[in-house]
Amino acid sequence: MKVNKRIDRDGQAATKIFDNRRLKVDYRTLIPILKKGMLVLDVGCGTGSISRDIANIIGDAGKVIGIDTTEQFIKSGKETYKATLNLELIHSDLFKFNPTQKFDLIISARTLQWLNNPKDALLKMKSLLNPKGVISILDYNHNTIEWNPEPPVSMKEFYTTFLNWRRNAGMNNGIADDLPKLMKDIGLIAIEKINSDEHYERQRSDFKSKVGIWSKVAGSKQMVSEGYLDDNLRLKAIKEYNEWVENKAISMTMKLNEVRGTLPDIKNI
Repeated sequence: MKVNKRIDRDGQAATKIFDNRRLKVDYRTLIPILKKGMLVLDVGCGTGSISRDIANIIGDAGKVIGIDTTEQFIKSGKETYKATLNLELIHSDLFKFNPTQKFDLIISARTLQWLNNPKDALLKMKSLLNPKGVISILDYNHNTIEWNPEPPVSMKEFYTTFLNWRRNAGMNNGIADDLPKLMKDIGLIAIEKINSDEHYERQRSDFKSKVGIWSKVAGSKQMVSEGYLDDNLRLKAIKEYNEWVENKAISMTMKLNEVRGTLPDIKNI
């Protein structure tokens, strides 16, 4: 899988972010289509925290296989969720993953945004589906983030540079709104687009950590080393944004959609 450059996807901080994710909060729209006995593939599963929640719903007659290209996440998840017997976590690239079974449901949360070949990834997922199987993708439109009030100019400059850096690397900043066409192009039917925006307000206990994600993103020096960003601006953005989160921030909304499509049953066409 052609995973593009990532900001701090490795390391303990990223592991903690994945471990803190929960199905009912971070992929809530998926719950109504989960059924007992399903065989589910989670592409880009991280440490497997959401995969574990799915495994608990589909029961012992079902199984979840989670794959991720970051070995550290898989090792962590295998230890953390070892009591969940119908969950298997595998260190694997999607394009090198060739299981013997087909899946009823394939999901991928916040992963295709990092690829420069999302259509190829969807085609690979399609090849792993049972007839009438479903692909569900949860991802962002980074072009339409909303802060209230506006963050410091230094952070807005950093964020604009971040989007430009992603775009030049072949990543789609608005993939959440392009997924329906991509799914149609690969031959899926019954395509649905479901709003799943992440909205954080100050009264939430996790407000500072969630809204503060952009300080963590700015913590990487990768864009500096690649000539996109002056390091002084990066450090200024972190300092001023942290102060904004602490004293002024009211809310932040990250635009997110779940888009799902179904594989036709060829026998009935």
